[in-house]
Amino acid sequence: MSETPSIDRRKFLQLAGFGALTAATGPKWLFAAPNARYARDASPDFQADVEIEINAVVTESPILPGKPTRVWKYESKLLKGPDHTIAQLPGTHLGAVFFLEKGQKVRFYFKNDLPESNIIHWHGLHVPQNMDGHPMYDVPAGSGYVYEFRVDNPAGTYMYHAHTHEKTGQQVYKGLAGLIIVSDPDEKALNLPRGEFDLPIVLQDRNFDADNQLVYVQNMRDRHMGFLGDEMIINGKRHFVLPVATRPYRLRVLNGSNSRIYKLGWDDGTPLTVIATDGHFLEKPVTRPFVMLAPGERIELWADFSGRKVGSEMVMKSLPFSGAMPGHGEGGGGGMGGGMMGGMMNHGGGGGMGGGMMGGMMNHGGGGGMGAGMMGGMNHQTENTSKQEAKADEGEHGGMGMMSTSKMPQGSEYALFKVHIMREENVSLPLPQRFSTVERYERAQAENANNPRSIKISMMRMNWLLNGKEFEMMAASPEETVKMNTMQVIEFDNGYTQAGMGMGMMSGLPHPMHLHGQQFQIIERVIREDRRKDYETVSKGFIDEGWKDVVLVMPGEKVTLLKRFDDYKGLFLYHCHNLEHEEMGMMRNFNVV
Repeated sequence: MSETPSIDRRKFLQLAGFGALTAATGPKWLFAAPNARYARDASPDFQADVEIEINAVVTESPILPGKPTRVWKYESKLLKGPDHTIAQLPGTHLGAVFFLEKGQKVRFYFKNDLPESNIIHWHGLHVPQNMDGHPMYDVPAGSGYVYEFRVDNPAGTYMYHAHTHEKTGQQVYKGLAGLIIVSDPDEKALNLPRGEFDLPIVLQDRNFDADNQLVYVQNMRDRHMGFLGDEMIINGKRHFVLPVATRPYRLRVLNGSNSRIYKLGWDDGTPLTVIATDGHFLEKPVTRPFVMLAPGERIELWADFSGRKVGSEMVMKSLPFSGAMPGHGEGGGGGMGGGMMGGMMNHGGGGGMGGGMMGGMMNHGGGGGMGAGMMGGMNHQTENTSKQEAKADEGEHGGMGMMSTSKMPQGSEYALFKVHIMREENVSLPLPQRFSTVERYERAQAENANNPRSIKISMMRMNWLLNGKEFEMMAASPEETVKMNTMQVIEFDNGYTQAGMGMGMMSGLPHPMHLHGQQFQIIERVIREDRRKDYETVSKGFIDEGWKDVVLVMPGEKVTLLKRFDDYKGLFLYHCHNLEHEEMGMMRNFNVV
């Protein structure tokens, strides 16, 4: 372990828009107190290199001008370890950045001072079942939990966030999330931008009322489709501007939104150079005109502003794409057209169901998967509420992002943040042509090479399903039972082989599928022919060359991946990282035996 931090944390935070580094006050409690209550205590035989105190609290943050916003936050304090382990994020609703080293043994003392239960998931890290943030280990209000694990992941950008049963979406939305940056000797040996030139970019969308307070899901449409906010919040700030010099930067970009999918691209058409995905470096840089980034995904960009004029600006945008909302595309398709909103008319060429369940809307597109909305009868909505929602939906936003009431519908074009060239700096820092050696998995290595574990995405009775099943806290089917220390072929089928009603109805929506535990490799994507036109608006933005823990599966698509299940027995979740879908049952367990 290096005794000298590789990153100047103070400048890292200043350039990231977080402000100056400040000392944490830390939670006002002692784990050694005789009256302390824990769901899990520290292990006396676990010799930690790093110890961190995390307190989940209700507090306020100055997100918008004027009155501060009430948020929930993970506040942290370093108890043991290198001084640079924690970088506080003052003035934002985000949790601290944890800088960890591969091989470190870390202990987190977690105390829940929220008015409800909470638990932390270490997203992307390979840890035991009882450390992974499975909701079976929910920590009641006023109680605590001690997490202990060895950092086994290579250098990369990871995250931590709430994973509370049926409350993940709202708890993350209120602020319970933060970044984890892991380094290792191989990464330190690379000639990369460091310190103030190695920066986080956390993308989130939020809604606020006139009093600057967060507004979450307001109706069943928001839950079923996934919540979309009207304001872009970057690194906890609105109207975010990143000041840079004329030199290369390393930008670590996290999609921290509940359900919004981004098609990242510069406003002037400058290509994006990707050097890392969710779980580590790529072997070599990959250049694309745009990059798709689904909830929970991370990428690292090599952004070179050399040669730009001081005073000039660039805008990172989310570019338009289609196929992300029911009825969005123009192609005909199987499954349900027309939107399922009672009295709806299907004017497109989609085979399957027109009709509907609530009334008032028309789908002039071509079907393709389920129609928009699907809200009728969900969670016993009253007839009056349903009529109000249908009226609110009526005629909004035309074709792009059909059925969305957000000012920024899914798939529309809007600005994310601005880069301002502040100063001239001549730096000779060439882009490395090789970053790592990726051990490429082969399908023949898998235990089930000729019998893939197929996971069909569907919905029925207004619930999201995986292989026709909802979430069961402690259950896993025989098809979800995996031998430890094996490699498995897994297929996510979002309507590629399903026809009409099949195992529930096809979803017609994209789903970012997240697998807990070890990172995986994507080996194949296939798209249904009637979905190809929409698919072409996004497919060049998939970065499948590296290690992943989230994969976006588009409507009509089947994605095949290879994943190992090593080291730890127990239940490990897989689920949609559209957090509203997760809460509505789109989550299951792999049982590693």
